[in-house]
Amino acid sequence: MLVHSAEGRWAARVLFAVLFLPLFAVPLLVVLAASFATNWSGALPSGPTTGHYAAAVRGESLQALTTSLVTAVTASLLALVLGAWAALAAASLGRRGRRTLDALFVLPVAVPSVVVGLAVLVAFSQPPFLLNGTRWIVILAHTVLVTAFAYQSVSAAVLRLDPVYEQVAAGLGAGPARVFLRVRLPLLLPSLNAAAGLCFALSMGELSATMMLYPPDWLPLPVLIFTATDRGSLFTGSAIAVVLMATTLLVLLAVSRIRTRATYR
Repeated sequence: MLVHSAEGRWAARVLFAVLFLPLFAVPLLVVLAASFATNWSGALPSGPTTGHYAAAVRGESLQALTTSLVTAVTASLLALVLGAWAALAAASLGRRGRRTLDALFVLPVAVPSVVVGLAVLVAFSQPPFLLNGTRWIVILAHTVLVTAFAYQSVSAAVLRLDPVYEQVAAGLGAGPARVFLRVRLPLLLPSLNAAAGLCFALSMGELSATMMLYPPDWLPLPVLIFTATDRGSLFTGSAIAVVLMATTLLVLLAVSRIRTRATYR
């Protein structure tokens, strides 16, 4: 909404500070404060320390962070390939076929993620597709959950593409493969980067489906945070959560810079 008067802009800022900051900023600041505390006195944590971060960046926590990164990167790449491929295929279908694909890819996010986890567990616990007890069942579940976002992002970008560019390239003698690689794919690159960042962030924070599937040797960081707080280690869990947030934000910042360069290219 555009606000043209100074009074209106101040009112909008005050409304934002009153309504949005307590809902979004304050909880994160509380987690950040708790990660440096040893006890909780009244409304605020107290006893400042950095000892929790020593445990959050080594041993089991570091292994869990590596597990989350590998899972998120792998699931994001798989989701990007599958989602982009389906989006490009849907663009060549009629309205009915495109709606069918839309419904198919939206279905995993239309139900609770714990249902998706249960479905993957039941489907891949028997031969010939026996993945239960391996890291691949966790990666598969994350891929199923985030592919919808990659599909929707790329599908919207495909529908906005101006066909003139591809027609000109084809008229100049470029074959279908060359048109795709040198014209269509570069035009879709900003949307692909945005979809990759979104898929990565969602996978890094996924908990519900992961809790049903992860094997003992493949413990992602959100599960470690949950188990730490469930045991009463609130301050250590807060420090691990801050590490998770910082890592995710750094990766998203890197993806954003790539997306910006791709946009201006």
